[in-house]
Amino acid sequence: MADEGSFEEIGMFVERRAAEFGMDLRRAPGDGVVTGFGTVNGRPAYIYAKDFTVFGGSLSEAHAQKITKLQDMALANRAPVIGLFDSGGARIQEGVAALAGYGEVFERNVLASGVVPQISLIMGPCAGGDVYSPALTDFIFMVKDTSYMFVTGPDVVRTVTNENVSAEELGGASIHTVKSAIADGAYENDIEALLQLRRLLDFLPLSNVSGVPEWPSFDDPLRAEPSLDSLAPEDPAKPYDIKELIAKIVDEADFFEIQAAFAENIVVGFGRLEGRTVGLVANQPLVLAGTLDCDASRKAARFVRFCDCFNIPVVTFVDVPGFLPGAAQEYGGLIKHGAKLLYAYGEATVPKVTVVTRKAYGGAYDVMSSKHLRADVNLAWPGAQIAVMGAKGAVEIIFRAEADDREKIAARTREYEEQVLSPFVAAERGYIDGIILPRETRPRIIRALRMLQGKRIENPWKKHGNIPL
Repeated sequence: MADEGSFEEIGMFVERRAAEFGMDLRRAPGDGVVTGFGTVNGRPAYIYAKDFTVFGGSLSEAHAQKITKLQDMALANRAPVIGLFDSGGARIQEGVAALAGYGEVFERNVLASGVVPQISLIMGPCAGGDVYSPALTDFIFMVKDTSYMFVTGPDVVRTVTNENVSAEELGGASIHTVKSAIADGAYENDIEALLQLRRLLDFLPLSNVSGVPEWPSFDDPLRAEPSLDSLAPEDPAKPYDIKELIAKIVDEADFFEIQAAFAENIVVGFGRLEGRTVGLVANQPLVLAGTLDCDASRKAARFVRFCDCFNIPVVTFVDVPGFLPGAAQEYGGLIKHGAKLLYAYGEATVPKVTVVTRKAYGGAYDVMSSKHLRADVNLAWPGAQIAVMGAKGAVEIIFRAEADDREKIAARTREYEEQVLSPFVAAERGYIDGIILPRETRPRIIRALRMLQGKRIENPWKKHGNIPL
């Protein structure tokens, strides 16, 4: 994980303290966890790794104190904490002392949240308290077919509920990256997982006061992309891949996607512009036409809040026909989940640049980093459409009495498109700051971010807000 030769272990000789149930007959220096500090690509990090070969990697009082000591050091020195997990949970022989140890670790996870990045890599079976600590961190990565996360394992589930499930079906990488959204990514093996974790760290600030990292970039900041002029089809019903836009905008096409397999109707992740990290959020027209649903809303909301915590500018690409209709969505809490994304954008004080590529309809227009949620620079492509709904649906409602006259309806539709849908209408009101050619997207975003580097605004004083969880 750490750069070669940089890792300094601490607490190597710490021993377990419990003597009950034969524990006094077993010695294990380190007590099942390796802790220390080093560098990752030359930048400091604090790292701990559970050792499954020692008491199954289970957490004891001494084991927990090694971790909390490391967490305290990371917090004091403002550097990321990385946890490598392979553990059976609390050490049963220690009873409440093990539970107290977990509580101490959890408390520090909470205190470090938003101060230093916290990343968890699940490298084997993890149960009980060893899934709650990762759940409190910013990112969780798993290894396919070898790592599992569950509060109670398959045997307990079978005993209590009579459900017969395997470890993979209950808490494997395929479950937590696709269905539960507990994990942010899954990789083929341990080596790939570690390499990707190192890559992610290159995008992240060391802390909430350090500023985003800057890496050398050989990509022309004023580079135009003529191919983007034909990316979005003229027919608003035809899809296109928003990831193509992202790849052509960011430096060297280097995009680190988060939760790629979950809620694919929205894309989130990290890229660089002029060598500086930005967070990217984009509706994906290829999936559910890019609509916002429960899962997409909470996925994007959490990502925007992370960026805001660590002063990472947010660039948003909007092509959204609205919120996904249906009883299942309403029963699932779409109102509250959609409000999470609304809250996240409204609360964020980082530089926010928004580009409407095609559709921005209804409440989803407001939610997706609109000018009304304090976005700094809002741009639109010439073919963008901004309104309560599309022209066809709007005309059918407004001119219901003329529904049988096709010529009149066609004329009304053209009239609505010109007088309401056109991005120039929004621009006249100052809701859109500029209408740009698609090929100009990268240089215009970069110029906006240059201008916003010194942005400093503060929200009204409060202990904390009450986000609709």
